[in-house]
Amino acid sequence: MEPATLPQPEYPLHAPDRPPIPHPARLILTLSLAATVGLGIGRFAYALVLPDMRETLGWSYSAAGFMNTINAVGYLVGALMASRLIQRIGWAAAIRLGTLACVAALATCALTGNFVALSLARLVLGLGAAAGFVAGGALAATIAQLRPERANFLLSLFYAGPGIGILASGLIAPFTLQYFGPGSWWIVWWALTLLSVAMTIPLFLIRIESSVRFSEGSHASFAILPVLIYLAGYFLFGAGYIAYMTFMIAYVRDGGGGAAAQAAFWSLIGLSAFVTPWAWRGVLALDRGGLATAIILGTNALGAALPMLGHSPAWLAVSAVVFGVAFFAVVGSTTAFVRFNYPPEVWPTAIAAMTISFGVGQTLGPIVVGAITDALGSLSYALNVSAALLALGAVAALCQRKVGAAKQSVP
Repeated sequence: MEPATLPQPEYPLHAPDRPPIPHPARLILTLSLAATVGLGIGRFAYALVLPDMRETLGWSYSAAGFMNTINAVGYLVGALMASRLIQRIGWAAAIRLGTLACVAALATCALTGNFVALSLARLVLGLGAAAGFVAGGALAATIAQLRPERANFLLSLFYAGPGIGILASGLIAPFTLQYFGPGSWWIVWWALTLLSVAMTIPLFLIRIESSVRFSEGSHASFAILPVLIYLAGYFLFGAGYIAYMTFMIAYVRDGGGGAAAQAAFWSLIGLSAFVTPWAWRGVLALDRGGLATAIILGTNALGAALPMLGHSPAWLAVSAVVFGVAFFAVVGSTTAFVRFNYPPEVWPTAIAAMTISFGVGQTLGPIVVGAITDALGSLSYALNVSAALLALGAVAALCQRKVGAAKQSVP
């Protein structure tokens, strides 16, 4: 199936009668709030309440993993539908309505313990997150092109957005659960809903279409075969990272980590996002096929593997930092790969293909790893599988060669 294309935003690179976009970094950071709500809070904060929900509601690890699988299904479907949604209602409306859908779904998670209702809420969270992330990411990539010398740095600001949500939820959820006691998972969801409402407001205070004109999506061809091994690596990343991000808090808690340990671990992952734009700036500039992705993904695998060496707070802290600083950069490296290897008219189609591959991986990852954990009786196996998948993804990316020189959109 050929990935859907997106209508492309057009910026006034050569037209003196149209003013340039002011403060591109500020605009990209504001757009990143859609990813903060949809991914940082909507998807990843689930790991913080999973242990209490699993015990209170009597779930197996497979059932717990299914909640992230259904969320990933929603994200995949949302990514596939993003093009039509944006063409119908516009970029700004897609970002805002997608984020509002996430807020409504978070509130639903606080209202019921019914497995079917929670599954539907997680599905809607995925749909809304995809609309906000795909539309916001495409806009951020185009805004970044206004400053070619800082493009990779500016784009990294958008992909660091989920880290804000991870950090904030990490400071709220563990202590809320500790204060209110077992069975208070629904209170955490209310707190996260209120936080998401506050983070959604700035998205309604910016004006996008006043500075951006839009054209219909490009129908330029995109051949999958030349990048098949890269797509396989991105698929493995999707399957591998989500296992770590779903079950790692449960692993910390099972090892005796209380609210402070859980908050510190999760916050370290979120804080790593703020280091990402500087830590990988040189690597992201490597125009050598999949080398940049392989380096970052290999670092991600190392972070996921570190808990195997010990359960001490020091090892867990190092794991969180190493995993986090690489995790937020993998998606950025994929966008950089597309920018280096394809002309601008192919970017939407190529990014859509990457998103689909990643989406399928993260759809299968949680429930498969959950089933393995149920069968073998230990969360250690989940981490082993996570690290192995990430390492295989790094090897696949390393084997990817350049596809072809991208046409320069800016002289």
